[in-house]
Amino acid sequence: MWLELQIFGFRAMWSPYYFLFLLLVAGIYFYLTGPGRHRFTKEGRPSGKQQAMFYTGLLVLYLIKGSPIDLLAHIVFTAHMTQMALYYLLFPILIIKGIPKWMWKKLFNLPVVRPVLLLLTKPLIAILLFNGLFSLYHLPSVFDYAKTGEFVHAGITIVILITAFLMWMSVFPPLEELDRLSEIMKIGYIFANGVLITPACALIIFAEAPMYATFTEGGPWVQALSLCVPQDVLNGMAGLRMSGPELFSPLSLLDDQQTAGIIMKVAQEIIFGTIIAKIFFTWFNKERDIIDPLPANVQQDS
Repeated sequence: MWLELQIFGFRAMWSPYYFLFLLLVAGIYFYLTGPGRHRFTKEGRPSGKQQAMFYTGLLVLYLIKGSPIDLLAHIVFTAHMTQMALYYLLFPILIIKGIPKWMWKKLFNLPVVRPVLLLLTKPLIAILLFNGLFSLYHLPSVFDYAKTGEFVHAGITIVILITAFLMWMSVFPPLEELDRLSEIMKIGYIFANGVLITPACALIIFAEAPMYATFTEGGPWVQALSLCVPQDVLNGMAGLRMSGPELFSPLSLLDDQQTAGIIMKVAQEIIFGTIIAKIFFTWFNKERDIIDPLPANVQQDS
């Protein structure tokens, strides 16, 4: 597989311009939270844990959108769903927890942005927006359309990413005013997320035939490849007569599709289960700490 991917070239495999862009983002974060923060706030630097979260988030973003995983995501459906799981269910958490509170305050205090964000971060709206758009995106007609052009694909996936951020803010609120749910309600909220994302996964897992033209038909498949492979490279490969993803995967088209749905569901269960466990033990420890101690006279009698 690795040697086969190399025919697409270094730029398609490692996205050097995207890497430089993320380096720039990391540099801006370092400046705004470090030597340049005094221009915007009197608060100190983010904690080491916060900084690690943010930089880890950028690393995860590069791995799923700049490394060969992104190229594979346009070739085989299993890689695509792996990318989606990390892009929407893990990356936003790291960034939300990595950005300091004063930055979130400035964003939410913008005159036009504030009422919109306060509305869209309401738990019910946020959960329906994310899961609705995610499911809509994986309808065959919408999915194949999204692969027809770079700006269309980027626009659709970024909108879904924004709704993922809105959804996760109910679980990891960056500001007190967004902390609308108790720990128990957060567990129920995450569980509801798992239920709502299941139909999209089930549609893919239990389909009796391959659904997406961009992974089953030569023309749309090559068109999708043009989203990450330079056009001159694709033109130079015209003589190879590439017909589709079966050249790069040992799985049949249907097996690839069904495996992709299973990967998405399992990854979602692992991420959601880990977060539920963390919230539960945080709540349990908090409840244990507030239990009233025995009166002093009872302790003496014993």
